[in-house]
Amino acid sequence: MSDDPLSRARTLARLLDSVARVPGTNMRFGLDPIIGLVPGLGDVAGAALSGYLVLLASRLGAPGTVIVRMLGNVVIDTVGGTVPLIGDLFDAAWKSNTRNLTLLERHLGQPDSTKRASRAVVWGTVAALLLLAIGAATVGLLVLRWLFDAFA
Repeated sequence: MSDDPLSRARTLARLLDSVARVPGTNMRFGLDPIIGLVPGLGDVAGAALSGYLVLLASRLGAPGTVIVRMLGNVVIDTVGGTVPLIGDLFDAAWKSNTRNLTLLERHLGQPDSTKRASRAVVWGTVAALLLLAIGAATVGLLVLRWLFDAFA
């Protein structure tokens, strides 16, 4: 991977959202819906990887509004992905990392309006991603418990 943070972000977004194509279609998907097949853990891992883009945007000076929109995309992706099987199809369609990369590139393309993100936003982002990961793990465990109770 390159030392350029934006290049790394592009590579990560492509790997997670669009690295492969469904044969005979224009539909693309990445590793995010695949790792999401592992109940609970897959969604937590996907949120953590998506969190890298959010933290990178914060380090590159994205304002709080951009960070909040990016977190919203991660939350929607993670919560939507917790639904067994249907959630993985949602992950493949939503492409939160591609959306977040677009937000970051749009922000970086307007350097005159760039503001340094405060330390509070950085720590708030870390805290929000941690809470998101805990929530996703909890939902995954509840689903597994429900499945076990239903079929045991």
